[in-house]
This record gives sequence, structure tokens and C-alpha cells, in this order.
Amino acid sequence: MTTPRSVALERLAYTLAAPVLAVAPNLYPDSPVNQVVQLAGAAGIGGWVLAAKSDEPGAGRKILRWCPLVLAAAIDIAAKNTTGFGPYWLDGLLTAGWAAAGYLVMPFSRHTRRRHRPALAAPTLQPAPAEAVEEPVAVPDDGADLLTREVRMMWENAGMPGRTHVVKATRHPGQRHDMTILLRASETGRPITGLSEDAVAAPFGVPSSDVVLAEVAVQPGRQGGPGWLEARITPDANQRRRTKPTDQERWTDRVAGPKGGAPGSELVHRTRDERGVTFYRAKMADSTETPRIDLAKVCRGLGLPEDDSCVFVLIDGNEFLISAFDTPPLSQIFPATRELLTPDAKGMYVCGYTITGQPVKNMVFQHDKNAARHGLILGVSRSGKTQFFAIDMAAMSLAGQVVWLSTVRKDEKTTTLGRYIDRQGSNALWMARSLRAAKALCEIRADMPWPHDGQPHDYKPGDPRCPYRQLNVFADEFMTAAQDAEFGEFIQTDGDDLTVTGLKYGIGLNPAGQSPFAHNGFSTEMKDNLRQNSRPTIFNMGSSGATRKAAEGTMENPYDVPTIPARYSRTEGSAIERAMRGEADPENGVSTGGVAVIVLDNGRAVLMRSLYADFDTDLSELFPDEVNRLTDHEISELEKRGLWFDWNEPVRPGEFWPEPDEDDDGDGKPRRRGGGGGGKGGGRGSKGSSLSEKVASPRQALEAIKSLTDA
Repeated sequence: MTTPRSVALERLAYTLAAPVLAVAPNLYPDSPVNQVVQLAGAAGIGGWVLAAKSDEPGAGRKILRWCPLVLAAAIDIAAKNTTGFGPYWLDGLLTAGWAAAGYLVMPFSRHTRRRHRPALAAPTLQPAPAEAVEEPVAVPDDGADLLTREVRMMWENAGMPGRTHVVKATRHPGQRHDMTILLRASETGRPITGLSEDAVAAPFGVPSSDVVLAEVAVQPGRQGGPGWLEARITPDANQRRRTKPTDQERWTDRVAGPKGGAPGSELVHRTRDERGVTFYRAKMADSTETPRIDLAKVCRGLGLPEDDSCVFVLIDGNEFLISAFDTPPLSQIFPATRELLTPDAKGMYVCGYTITGQPVKNMVFQHDKNAARHGLILGVSRSGKTQFFAIDMAAMSLAGQVVWLSTVRKDEKTTTLGRYIDRQGSNALWMARSLRAAKALCEIRADMPWPHDGQPHDYKPGDPRCPYRQLNVFADEFMTAAQDAEFGEFIQTDGDDLTVTGLKYGIGLNPAGQSPFAHNGFSTEMKDNLRQNSRPTIFNMGSSGATRKAAEGTMENPYDVPTIPARYSRTEGSAIERAMRGEADPENGVSTGGVAVIVLDNGRAVLMRSLYADFDTDLSELFPDEVNRLTDHEISELEKRGLWFDWNEPVRPGEFWPEPDEDDDGDGKPRRRGGGGGGKGGGRGSKGSSLSEKVASPRQALEAIKSLTDA
């Protein structure tokens, strides 16, 4: 074996430098040679310090490399400080030992090369270590199929990315280039680290987006864990997925991604029925998460139109349903029939249909609470409130109940309804009188004996022994009436009392208006009682924000409230192209009158189309043949109190407030009393008797304050 030239030169340097180190410090102490040797030793010590602090491998090799310089400087200093050549020629012995160490133990030049490769080794022996290292890796090729051997060859040519070995390669059925390769770490017990999609894609010449890395589960006869990895290389499938994706692939790529319309979701299935509607049922991959749906993004991801009122979402726990209709579903008309409006044993009847074709039920009494029910109907003009009145009153009449209807102004529809119900009027005075009479009926019914035992009882819906019928008082435009200058105070006060005390006596209040808030006549007490004892129905409130606010105001917990647009219209063509051509947008809108948000018992808001009662036809098909009325006993008791007469008459003297001669304040004007009572005068009596009444509540205190004179 030939000695490398660098080794021979290094040994020659040790041999020539040894006499210099022994002689120079003794004969020439101030010689520059000594200074050069000591500076070289200082440099060697600095190299030691840097090597010791470094985190890189090979620190020991670096320290050994600097040893000759440090030892030479130590010998030079020792020789310089001894007398002559020292005892027993110590300087010469140290120098000879230093040269022998460098000649035999070294050369240090070999430590500058990794893996201790000789500088001038024989060319035929140089690849031998590489073959020895690679030979054990080639053992798994035994018995491998052609595809696995080819993949291994490509993998080895790429330098074994991530220090991994290809165990097996499997071709995907029906694909030319798609495959799955099973990888393991080259060293047993070492996890696979630093392997990326780019490193896997490069040997096969495919984009990194066509590579997916996955963990390997433990199987019988095969290990798993961090030391194993599975790489799916699918250029053919991804090309098809980009051009002709399946429903699952489209949902995963465009909807369920972090920037999609429903992040973290999974498509359960896609179905289509004969009604021309496509259902996308999905759920959250993590069952503990709540769906976060951006319907506009979902529509764009699925290629659906997003502005034609044909796509709706229904959320149920961690699942949700996307319904895509060919035509706006709520533009369909559902005629009201007596069969749909006839309540069942629990007082439930069909009042409309949802977007999915499901019937929506309302109640005429509360079966579970054993009481009458209230009602709350909201919406702007021409939104469908009166249509809903018709079907609600028809269902109540078919259940044998009595109905009164009052409005602020007279119109055709309410006048038509008046022919099929007990009483109907069209001004604020009529509404005040009806509420006052209904409030008095609470006192009358509280004393009415039941025939089976002769004792009075609370109202029980459906009980044949009950001596009276349920009374339903409808007050249209209640907000406007409650702000009336003359009778608004009585309307609001009696309305509040009726919502609190009416249910146990079989009397329900059904106000309707355009706002459910306190500053518009709905006190907090009234709104809470209406919300808890009815299914609030909110028609179009003029804007989606106002509709949502009104619906949330009737719900204990604000859920997602559906949006009711002003009109339903299909998207025709491109708005950009029409703008470039200067064409007008198509006016093909369909009115959303009759479309409402109904709040069910569980607080969930549902969008529905209410049943349609055609006022141009005979409504007698919806109502019973005979009109339900109060009993003779109730009418006679109301007459005794002066509350049963033609409520269209002008205000009677002393009916709501004392006449000037009874309660004069000096200017000839009567002093009004708020909150009509059960008697004819609605708080009628002398001033002294009014002041002497016992004040037992804040409301009575307020009334007492209002009855005081200026003094």
C-alpha cells in the first residue's frame, strides 16, 4: 500500500522541527522562532475551545488536529525556562517524544478526512466501502415484483430520500401511473423524519400536489409506527379529479377545506327526488364541532346559483342539509283546505309547508300546558298577515272556539272574515272595548260553575264538561292602536293584563303588527308571555336584518334565522355581460307574500309558506256552518257590567273616563283614567273612592298617580 504524500510530508516536518524545538529556546531565547511557536500554540488552544463549544459532530477530531501545535508551544516554553538543556537532557527527550508521537501515532492529516479515507488509496479499492454499505439494503429485492424493483432503482438513484427504503410498490387498479409505495427507515428503530411530498414526487417526475403521505397501521406480519410511511402517488386520478370530480371529491376539495363554505365537514350522500330538488347531507368530521356554514361559498364550491332563493341550509346538531331547488320552492302556492285546518286531539293543525315539503303545524290550544294559547303575528303591509289570520281563525272555529277580530282601519279582507266569526270591528275604540270585555270575561268565567260538581275550575281544552268555549281575541296593527292618542293607554294596559291572566280562563290574545318591541306597544311582560305561549310567526319585515331581529326577539336563544327576500327571482345570464351590452336586468321576481319564519317550541326558526286562503272565493268551505258564540250566561253578565252592546257606537258618557262634572279640574276638561276595568265605566267612580283604592302593585300605583289633579 503506497504511503500518501501528505503523510510523508507531515512526518518529515516532525523530524526537522524536533531539533529546532530543543536547541532554539536554549541557544537563542529571544529568537523569533520561539515567538512563532508560542503563537501557533495559542492558535491551537483557541481551536480547542471552538471545537469544544461547537454542536457539530467531529469535535474530537478537531481537537486532535490542533494537538501538535499546542504540544510544540508547551515544549518550547519548558525548554526556555530550564537551565541549559535541563536535567538528564530533558529538553531533548521531550522534543524526541513529540517527534515520535507525530511520526507513529499520527499523521494528523488523516483526521482531517471523514470516514478516514486515505488520500492516495488504490483506485480499485475506493468503491469497496460503498458497496459494503449498500449490499445489505439490496437484500429486500429478493422475490420483489418488477414494479417494486423499478421503483427501488429510481428511489436509490434519488439518494434514498429521508434515509428510507422502498418495501413494496402497488399499482392502482385501472391506472397507468398511480401507485402506492410502502417505505421504512433504512436503520432499524429510527423514525422517518424530513421526508416531504416534494422529495417523494421528484424521483417520479410528478407534481408534489399528486403525493399524499399517510401513516401505516400495524398489520399481522408487518410493523407500523413512525418508522413506516405510505406514499400515494396519483397523477392520473388527480387529473380526473380536477376535470371530472365525484360528489365526494368536489365536496372535499371545494367545500370542506379550511377556506371552504363548510370547513371540516364530510359529505354523507347526495340525493335528488322527483320534485326537482337536490339534497346534500353532510356532517362534521369532528362530532364535537358545530357547523359553520357560509352558504354563498358552498354554492360557489358546488357550482350552484347563490342569489335566486333556491338554496337553503338546515342545521341539526353536528349535521346539516343543503337543499338546492330547480325553482324557488316557496313561490309555490299551497291552497288551504278544511282537512288541513281541522285540529287534531292535541289542537294541532297544518298552517304551511317548509322548503323541504314538510308540513308545519300550529296550535289552537296548548295541550301540554292544559291552557289556551296566545299568538304573535308580525310583518309589514302586504306580507301575508291577514291571510294567516284567515287560516288561524278557521282552525279555531273548526275546533269550536269563539273568535273576535279588531283592526285599526277597515279593509276588504277583515270585513269578509267578520261574516264567519263572532265579532269584528275596525277602529281603536272597538279594539279597546273588545279587550275590556275579554278581561271582564276572566272574572265571569272564574265564577262559572261546572255542571259535574257545581264548582268553578280553570279552563281545560277539549274537556266536554267545560261550560264555556275558548275565546281568541285578534288585534291587528296592535302597535298602531297602542299608540292611539285616546284609547292607546287602555289597549296596552288591558292587553298586558290579558296576556297574564287570560290563559287559565280560556282566553288567548293574538296581536299582530310590525314590531315586537316595548317602544312600539309590546311591553316586556307581554312579549315574554306571548313568546312562551305561542308559536310566533314573522312574515317579511321589510329587510332581512329587520326580519332576523324580530325573530330573535321572540326566541329565548337566538338561532340562525332564515332570510326572507323581497322577491324570489331566478338568475338569468351574466350580470357582467348585461352591463357590457347595456341591457336591463330581467324583472321576473315572485312575491314572497305568505312566506314566514315560524318559531317552534324548541326555539328553532323554520322558513315556511303559509296556506293560501283565497278571499275572492267563498271562505265558507274553510269555516264551520255555524258561527261559535259566547254562552247566554256570559252575555248576560257582560250586559250587567255594561260591556255588551254594539261596539261601533260612539264613546258613551263616562265609559272610559269621568265626565267633566264628575271630575273637573277647573278647565272643563275630563281627567282620564288609564286601564279600563271590568265595569261599564272602566274605572268609573268618584275621585275619593279612586284614591282610596288599595295600591298593591306598581301598575296600580301608576294609575293612582295618573288620577291625581294638578294640586
